[in-house]
Amino acid sequence: MITGLLLLVSGAFAGAFGALLGLGGGVLLVPLLTLGFERPLRESVAVALVCVIVTSSAASGAHLQRRTANLRLGLLLALFTALGSLVGGLVSFLVPERLLAGLFALLLVYVCVTMARGFLPRGRGSATAGVGGGEPPPGAGWSAGSLVALLSTPDYRVRRVGPASGASVGSGLLSALLGVGGGVINVPTMHVLMGVPLRVATATSNLVVGVTAIASAIIYLVNGAIDPYVAGPTALGVFAGATVGARNAHRVDVRVLRGLFVVVLGWTALQMARRAIGA
Repeated sequence: MITGLLLLVSGAFAGAFGALLGLGGGVLLVPLLTLGFERPLRESVAVALVCVIVTSSAASGAHLQRRTANLRLGLLLALFTALGSLVGGLVSFLVPERLLAGLFALLLVYVCVTMARGFLPRGRGSATAGVGGGEPPPGAGWSAGSLVALLSTPDYRVRRVGPASGASVGSGLLSALLGVGGGVINVPTMHVLMGVPLRVATATSNLVVGVTAIASAIIYLVNGAIDPYVAGPTALGVFAGATVGARNAHRVDVRVLRGLFVVVLGWTALQMARRAIGA
């Protein structure tokens, strides 16, 4: 009973942060379940993926209602993250866990430093920009320019769609292997690489991580890696926390949001490094 209550509270905490930062909550849940509740890493990853789906479902509705998320961009990136997620789910039981943890810690450090330095693209638009997008010019066909125009809005112009699509495949791969939802790559990819405002990036990431998690969670379910007694209360807490976080995300200052993002990534990198060295 006490364990279930603690799982509920932990899920609510992770869900709120996941909705605010577009991380899906898994980036916090995996260390919490592994270190705090002493669950096996693979089981923690599987439970985190289930909770990522719940976080995405709870947060996406609120973001779409306020027209904060870029739906077109989210659908495009979701295709590539789902591909990476399927591949990651298939090889997740073969790759050494300590190697994955070490590589992921290095990646998080890089992303954390990049965001902390405020390396922002020029000409980023308003943080309240929404779903809309310009239509391709007549006769443009399916060129790179028309795709950019389709994904962009009057407030900001999307850049580097090709490299971002490749990064999304990596995001899906890491999501399946580590249960982090992929937001730790999706948000910097959209914000730093593509020139999408941070608030729009976090909202759009909430859409993408749900699709990513579904693709890989099915593989974990087939392999019997999901414990319903752990996943149940944790997912309920995540749903409650994600709902509150998504409804209040627009009230959080963008600078505060970036600071929270850096803190979460730094803490997670430390935990991944500890796991890699067997601490």
